Amino acid sequence: MSNLFECHALGFSYGADAGKTQVLDNIDFSMKPGESVAILGQSGCGKSTLLNLIAGLDTPTSGEVLINNTKLYSLNENARTKLRANTFGFVYQFHHLLRDFSALDNVALPLLIRGDDKKGALQNAKDLLQKIGLEHRQQHKPGELSGGERQRVAIARAMITEPACLIADEPTGNLDAHSASETLSLLLKLNYESQSSLLIVTHDQAIANKMDRILTLDNKTLNTV
Repeated sequence: MSNLFECHALGFSYGADAGKTQVLDNIDFSMKPGESVAILGQSGCGKSTLLNLIAGLDTPTSGEVLINNTKLYSLNENARTKLRANTFGFVYQFHHLLRDFSALDNVALPLLIRGDDKKGALQNAKDLLQKIGLEHRQQHKPGELSGGERQRVAIARAMITEPACLIADEPTGNLDAHSASETLSLLLKLNYESQSSLLIVTHDQAIANKMDRILTLDNKTLNTV
């Protein structure tokens, strides 16, 4: 089975000469379609930077990322953005929902940005909210939802385009224990049902233990647990 994406000798630093700070060094990492992987590491070790490099949001100082055998950083910005949008969905610690939009509109937004028909986009969003048990909250704005509900809406928004890989950066880090458990269960359920890949960055060993593979980011490089 071909890899969904590959990182080859990936490195990232900032500053120059004596002031240079090496964040990541010689990262080799790949994921297969449908696989789930957790990356563990302390705050500030470069986990979010690695996710940004994989998705083409930052530019590495060395190495390369291939997505479906396409060299990501050989593409121009428009082509890179299109490849990213067609491959990844993103969930962060903070939901980043648009506060003046309803849950339904927030979930439908990626489809509308893509140019889908509005009626169809809203119906797809409604179906997905029903699937995750939030159909009764679809007209509520983020300020009217609980923290767990907001994060579930954010997950639905990330999954509405049926991405090949969902990237989740500390998705339960801002939630209480009950909401965190519900959020993780939803991520795993959607990952299984859609047969998408799931790449999750977390501090939580219990979350990591539910993934197919666990890697640790330490001393600027990835290691297998």
